[in-house]
Amino acid sequence: MMSKSPESSPSTVVHVQVSAADAGQRLDNFLLRHLKGVPRTRVYRLLRKGEVRVNKGRAKPDYRVVTGDSVRIPPVSRSEPRQDDRPLPPGLVDLLERSVLLEDDDLLVINKPAGLPVHGGSGVALGVIEALRKMGRGEPFLELAHRLDRETSGCLVLARNRQALLAFHELLRGGGIDKIYLALLAGRWPGGERRVNAGLARNVRRGGIRLVQVDEEEGRDADSLFIPVRRFDQATLMDIRIGTGRTHQIRVHAAHEGYPVAGDRHYGDFEFNRRLKTLGLRRQFLHARALHFTLPGSGRTYAVEAPLEPELAQVLKRLASLD
Repeated sequence: MMSKSPESSPSTVVHVQVSAADAGQRLDNFLLRHLKGVPRTRVYRLLRKGEVRVNKGRAKPDYRVVTGDSVRIPPVSRSEPRQDDRPLPPGLVDLLERSVLLEDDDLLVINKPAGLPVHGGSGVALGVIEALRKMGRGEPFLELAHRLDRETSGCLVLARNRQALLAFHELLRGGGIDKIYLALLAGRWPGGERRVNAGLARNVRRGGIRLVQVDEEEGRDADSLFIPVRRFDQATLMDIRIGTGRTHQIRVHAAHEGYPVAGDRHYGDFEFNRRLKTLGLRRQFLHARALHFTLPGSGRTYAVEAPLEPELAQVLKRLASLD
């Protein structure tokens, strides 16, 4: 039960009891849904300062709420402009509508454009999830089922109900999703396919930026299978299948093997990126090209493929013409 609505009375403390429908949701996402219009940075600041309490104790953003939890939400000022009041950039609605690959009662899958983050935050006002919620598609429930880097294009899954979201997360935890990426790597890859098992450690600071690095002793397990598709004189086009989904996994594993992703500003080869820029590459060449999985509960099997953006296809043609 909700003693008061945080939207109707933002100047007072409210206590929200978690229902069965919300169970399993991350605390940060739970708060963002109950504090619509409050900037994400403000919500995370409340969490860091301990102003949000779960069962009278502090909780981290990734804590998953359970049925019956009592969540204390402090007074929140909405003096800042509400995100919901900001108009969508021109052309974004049409771009996202054209990006839809599949939709049914459970899932919405889009071909995420490169350069568009999956959600707002960290100085970015608008992401895919906020834009889709504002587009008036009649979505009573819409949540990101997983994430892609801002500069990565391709298959992005959103859940249209709580059951589908939990079922997709179950597949992610169990490795039940066949995720296939297409990447252009710097250099001519020797030999055939290669599996890379190298643990990854997050939040490594380099030049003030949080990055990821290989850490065989303390890093989290990460598994990537690199499969050469086409070799050029100075680059290799790769299919990459990942059994895990760690932050920046493909980019870090590729760089660790000595063949970084083309256009990667943080883990890549500066000189190679500069050469590829003359061929028209203005972004990171990493594309989530396909997803294959069977959703628990419904039992439906999905096989979704996202076409390569014209810019990347053109880069491949220009590389081929140089061979």
